[in-house]
Amino acid sequence: MKVFIELWKAKEAWKGLPPADREAYAAQLGPVIQDFVDKGAVLEAWGMNTDETQYRADYDFFAVTKFPSEALLKEFQAIVESAGWYAYFDQVNLSGSLMSPQEVVGKIIEL
Repeated sequence: MKVFIELWKAKEAWKGLPPADREAYAAQLGPVIQDFVDKGAVLEAWGMNTDETQYRADYDFFAVTKFPSEALLKEFQAIVESAGWYAYFDQVNLSGSLMSPQEVVGKIIEL
């Protein structure tokens, strides 16, 4: 199982689009997301980063998705890229396998 965490905020290119164009682009997301759910992806969380977040990252939105395989995660990343998402949004990603807190702390100690 792979976890994929996305953090993003709108670029001026997105903000400059007419609302109808933004709606048309966003309407294409639903079927693509559903296709990945049908293939085993699990949408754990989507949300907005609140201003009150302590040590707030400079991104406005987040998504946490679990993928059953590295191959499906890579397929998802390729589709996001080909959809032109990064022309409209400044985004950073995190991904990795699930680990226990003890395993993560062990890795921190190994540094």
